[in-house]
Amino acid sequence: MTHKHGIDLKDAQSLKSDMAVVKSRKDEMVRTLNGFLGLFEQFKTELIRGEGRFVGPKVVQVSDGRLLTADNIVICTGSRAFVDAGIPGLVESMPMTHIEMLDLDVLPSHLIIIGGGYVGVEFAQAYRRFGAEVTVIQRQEQILPQEDEDVVACLVGILEKEGIRFLVNTAVESVSGLSGQSVKLNLKSTNGAVLTETSVQGSHILVAAGRLPNTEDLDLDKAGIKKTASGHVLVDEQLKTTVPGVYAAGDCAGSPYFTHMGYDDFRVILGNITGSPRPEGTLGRHVPSVLFTTPELAQVGLREKEAKAKGIEYRLVKASMGSTFTRSHTLDTVATEGFAKALLAKDSDRILGFVALAPNAGEMLPVVSLTMKKDLGYQDIRGLIFVHPTLNEGLPLFFLGVPTRE
Repeated sequence: MTHKHGIDLKDAQSLKSDMAVVKSRKDEMVRTLNGFLGLFEQFKTELIRGEGRFVGPKVVQVSDGRLLTADNIVICTGSRAFVDAGIPGLVESMPMTHIEMLDLDVLPSHLIIIGGGYVGVEFAQAYRRFGAEVTVIQRQEQILPQEDEDVVACLVGILEKEGIRFLVNTAVESVSGLSGQSVKLNLKSTNGAVLTETSVQGSHILVAAGRLPNTEDLDLDKAGIKKTASGHVLVDEQLKTTVPGVYAAGDCAGSPYFTHMGYDDFRVILGNITGSPRPEGTLGRHVPSVLFTTPELAQVGLREKEAKAKGIEYRLVKASMGSTFTRSHTLDTVATEGFAKALLAKDSDRILGFVALAPNAGEMLPVVSLTMKKDLGYQDIRGLIFVHPTLNEGLPLFFLGVPTRE
């Protein structure tokens, strides 16, 4: 079984990954997932491969010269990784983005990741487990800067035990060498402190320091479609652009950069086109997110740091995985060293936010999200019967710890 996944294990000290096998398996999975392309033919939908740009309010010209028009047009051009050309030598070093990482068929001896967001952290753990030395460089004082400090501290502790190095409050000043061969990154402090390391050397660079919307080559101005200051297509809560009948969805529209949010965007647009619009459109959506590390970091609703910044009063319930969620069915240390916490309204039973750090924590979000969406309370979850042994069966016990209202 291990050979199928590209792992060669003769003994505990000789664990290594055959990245050619790993890539081959990835390619096989992609081919399977791309089976949906047959649906175009099944539903008599024409798929045109090429580049399109607007030449009028509702006229798109394809790179093969064809002109297309329609009653409704949806812009869904996504986003791309941001590679900072202002850092001397970075572009010339030919760093990888997530695209090239997924096609890598060799194991880096030392992978240096610029950026500590979702993409950077997920690849960091994956390649450390493949057997590479991994260093993550982050400009801010913590990785995953949008997440609560206690959550990140717990996750970082787990990842550091696996051997991943994190250099926070650190920026790349310049780069020399060629990614895939040998590179040296000169570093500088972002908070004025003296760095313990002023440079780092490695074999490969992954840039995961943000994303840019793919909107600059669409000639939106020729159609009268406006953009925001960040370059996203300007849309309202129904995802309508400044031109009637033209919509934008997903990353390019400034929606949260998650596939599932792009899917929900299309539900909003479909409702408009078919005459059954969602009244609130994209307003008030509870955005679920999962960082796919081990353990997973799953979150929905308000974060504690956001509540404090907005002056929202709340009650907090927090419990470790080992004491509440996993004690009945596992002794695995990775499964038990995480925790969960929930923010509850001060004057009602409503759940304002929830986060969990545990294996398969993402599976806990639907029941919490539904409770929040339907404006129910934590008492409704506490009264449910969950299957044993599952992670969710810990939720009733977890919500027994809710502080009483003042």
